[in-house]
Amino acid sequence: MRLLLVEDDNHVAAALSAVLARHGFDVTHARSGEEALQALVPEGDVFGVVLLDLGLPDQDGYEVCGKIRKRTSTPVIMVTARSDVRSRIHGLNLGADDYVVKPYDTGELLARIHAVSRRSVAEDASGGGDTALKLGPVRIELPTRQVSVDGSIVQLTRKEFDLLALLAQRPGVVFRREQIISEVWRTSWEGTGRTLEVHVASLRAKLRMPALIETVRGVGYRLVVPAA
Repeated sequence: MRLLLVEDDNHVAAALSAVLARHGFDVTHARSGEEALQALVPEGDVFGVVLLDLGLPDQDGYEVCGKIRKRTSTPVIMVTARSDVRSRIHGLNLGADDYVVKPYDTGELLARIHAVSRRSVAEDASGGGDTALKLGPVRIELPTRQVSVDGSIVQLTRKEFDLLALLAQRPGVVFRREQIISEVWRTSWEGTGRTLEVHVASLRAKLRMPALIETVRGVGYRLVVPAA
């Protein structure tokens, strides 16, 4: 997932970016409100989440949040030391999707990032005319969590479906193992690598398409779109 980190303190940004990178995030750092808004222009990069610090040097963070919301529907998580209820309500009313108070636990922050991202994907799916991902003979129904191959339903476990849906969102793009573990299992890589390998093998077998999920040695996996 691409994430826009808006933080004027370079030391804080560097430390947080390192943590996020270990969990599979591709982080872009903006040091001011203006940099953040420039990164979110229509022809710019597409981000899954914006992590917005309110103490910015050029603009008030609340003002930046309002401008972001007018420009894009990308989920915004405000990060600030302002812990009073009024500040939280104000931020949410401006369009923030969540509000994290410093100091925060890194695990909680990661969980909140994943939560707003999941809600965004679900809303996009339910709001569109077609709620399915079509990959050759494979059809993935997001709202019903149903998968079929050539019209025949394939029974998957919850994690198998989550893994397939994640890879299918960006066919051909390599997902790092750490990123998959973070987004599907909501945990860190340690001790979970074998579980990922087992689920990939199970998906290949159940779908009867061994080449659908390609192993990129030393990096992770990607979904290869099969011929219809």
